[in-house]
Amino acid sequence: TLAPPRVYIPRDRYIVDADRADRALLYDTLIAPPVMHIDRRYSLDEIRYTHNLREWMPRIDLDSITFESGSWEVTPDQARLLEPIAEAMRRAIERNPNEVYLIEGHTDAVGSDVDNLSLSDRRAEAVAEVLTQDFGIPPENLTTQGYGEQYLKVPTQGPERLNRRVTVRRITPLLTGQN
Repeated sequence: TLAPPRVYIPRDRYIVDADRADRALLYDTLIAPPVMHIDRRYSLDEIRYTHNLREWMPRIDLDSITFESGSWEVTPDQARLLEPIAEAMRRAIERNPNEVYLIEGHTDAVGSDVDNLSLSDRRAEAVAEVLTQDFGIPPENLTTQGYGEQYLKVPTQGPERLNRRVTVRRITPLLTGQN
């Protein structure tokens, strides 16, 4: 197992809140290098299922996109909020057409583990679909994974809107083994 990364960059550059970040910071995060040296390539499954490995890459929390309990629908008003992320992704993909972004879905702790895992997968897929269909992000540059209630942003067993969210993280360096 991998140890958690040692992070030497400011927390607000490592975990970026999309609704508080300007477009330059979103872009910088979507092209940012890993916080630790990568010494080999990792498979997509290793990245998806190894929390500490994913933590080597800065992330953007899409706190402005939250979901109703039990829902994976991205409403039109929330879909519009993805435009700054989509623009930053488009710029990054123009720079490197091989960029890959992991869209991570999350739930709150209400409901069964199995239902939450399925729901979080659907949330990640719904956001990826909006990025592709509404903003023209190529689907081959996106991959999705749901994590259910494993990584609560607000530690509570009750309903919590901030836990029903999606995160975006660049995983290209992990896939290529290049820092």
